[in-house]
Amino acid sequence: MDARTRMLELIRTRKPGHALEQPFYTDPDFYKLDLELIWYRDWLFIGHDCELPKPGSFFTVQIGDYPVVIVRDREGKIRAFHNSCRHRGSRVCTTAKGTQARLVCPYHQWTYDLDGKLLFARQMADDFDPSSYSLKPVACEATGGYIFICLADQPADFAPFRAMMDPYFNPHRLTEAKVAFETTTVEKGNWKLVWENNRECYHCASNHPELCKTFPEAPNVTGVNDVESDPEMIAHWAKCEAAGLPSHFRISPDGQYRATRTPLLRDSVSYTMNGKAAVKRNLSDQVNADRIGSLMLYHYPTTWNHVLIDHAVTFRVLPLGPEETMLTTKWLVHKDAVEGVDYDPHELAHVWMETNEQDRRIVEENAFGIRSPSYEPGPYSELHEGGTIQFVQWYADFLEPRLAGDGKSRLKNVA
Repeated sequence: MDARTRMLELIRTRKPGHALEQPFYTDPDFYKLDLELIWYRDWLFIGHDCELPKPGSFFTVQIGDYPVVIVRDREGKIRAFHNSCRHRGSRVCTTAKGTQARLVCPYHQWTYDLDGKLLFARQMADDFDPSSYSLKPVACEATGGYIFICLADQPADFAPFRAMMDPYFNPHRLTEAKVAFETTTVEKGNWKLVWENNRECYHCASNHPELCKTFPEAPNVTGVNDVESDPEMIAHWAKCEAAGLPSHFRISPDGQYRATRTPLLRDSVSYTMNGKAAVKRNLSDQVNADRIGSLMLYHYPTTWNHVLIDHAVTFRVLPLGPEETMLTTKWLVHKDAVEGVDYDPHELAHVWMETNEQDRRIVEENAFGIRSPSYEPGPYSELHEGGTIQFVQWYADFLEPRLAGDGKSRLKNVA
């Protein structure tokens, strides 16, 4: 039985409300199918447009086997390209980020303009046509201060996500923010374990003392159960929406992405040890309402987010292997906030740095136990792990029709 058939059979026979079978977290062939059927086909959060402040600004990223470069062109448009020279395939941009007037391959100096067109290829034959050798584009969309890319030849329609996201995020003006602090954590566990852990706070009280000073453990905060019948949540939405901030819980029909605004504990306004603002200047000049809590956005498979009155914390998940995942966390503040005057970066990042490290240990212990031959999927808590149940159900529902297809819809450039 090949991996595709085996994965489909396990999805069709899985117990609802239970964890996945061992191969989903450990098997290299299942991991390759995850890449092919999800990561190489769907919209992925990759960074923020404020990270590309001027023409020629770029950053690079690796998605499975695909190196990609994201750049702002001379007209200010954000573009993405396969980071592979059209000459012999060498990476054109070899650093994580930077600024260049043109993109120059270090191997033989083939030179590309910021729109991907080949400008210079020395000592080629007279009949060489540079217009046939532009960098290959990657679908790229920017919305609400976020950049998404899609590796598929025919990406899914981005418009529904944009329509949901823009009203929630535009008031916070993340396009005009700046990254004040950034960390990357490599977790030795499958990317789905990282998500499953994130989607519940069943573990928070005993594992996250710093976060629990401000973040509520209520199941409906991280999950999807009964969120619209919670009086506290309804009152919070009404208050925020009266201030011009869309807040009600919204979820896509397929469950892939959702947004809502949730209150923090007591009088807290930010994720700090005392609940007070970590930044003296608000994230947006447009948002000044009192105690707006956290605007939360989830978009599988790459990102979860918290946008507060004084700063935003954004998370990007990228798979590195069957049992290795990279989590990049960025703290965004007002573009004119001054480090050392308006904020201390260590105070700003302290709560989530501690939380990320605690979660890394949790995920790695989870992965360690799953490798045991005795492992079998157990039931999730319907009360506390509704968000995890929803994530795993999304994953199964998302993969089943793709696995069951005849292969014609598979990516042309995936073996």
